[in-house]
Amino acid sequence: MIDHELDLASVRDATDRLIADVASWDNAATAEPSRLPGWTRGHVLAHVARNADALVNVLQGRPMYADAATRDADIERDSARPLDVHLADLLATGERFQEVGAEPADWSRTVELRNGVTDSASRIPFRRWVEVALHHVDLGVGYELEDLPEEFVLREIDFLAERFTGNASVPPTRVLATDGTGAWTTGSAEGTEVTVSGPSPELLGWLAGRRDGSALKTEGGPLPELPPL
Repeated sequence: MIDHELDLASVRDATDRLIADVASWDNAATAEPSRLPGWTRGHVLAHVARNADALVNVLQGRPMYADAATRDADIERDSARPLDVHLADLLATGERFQEVGAEPADWSRTVELRNGVTDSASRIPFRRWVEVALHHVDLGVGYELEDLPEEFVLREIDFLAERFTGNASVPPTRVLATDGTGAWTTGSAEGTEVTVSGPSPELLGWLAGRRDGSALKTEGGPLPELPPL
């Protein structure tokens, strides 16, 4: 069962951790490349802040973003800001998300995200945790998938396995954590099953598009190509 209050606390912890790492930079560090193609670290920080605003919109019944072009333009606009402005923005938007998350609400209601995607309001704090935690890794500051809490890793594998289930471009796939933390099925219902195994952080990295899967083992066929998130 999803506990949005616990997830809100995890979001706060993840945000504090990211800000603490970023606070040690200078302005030049924000202009360095991130691990995301075409994005500097400043782009990542801008996206994390604007995502907090967007999820506040979702919780308050407004469109997540005005449109895709506005979303992209806002990230580009904010990407080159000085470090102190990035930090203040991350802190302010993070607090605003926590404040809205603490308001009395029907957490069982359905909310709409981007591109017509819907979800339970109770999952929005976890979605925010994903944004903060994975983009922290994307900054390339020494915080890696292996440093993420096990609960987070397993829940995000659950989420991504569910996301790819039924996708005809992905063969039937059994995902097996060799550290004994879990097993999942995903992909199409048709075709020959492929088993992909490895440590859970490596599995998460592959499913989330953060690693190429070269550290994983496969049986029954080659490593499936996954559609972009």
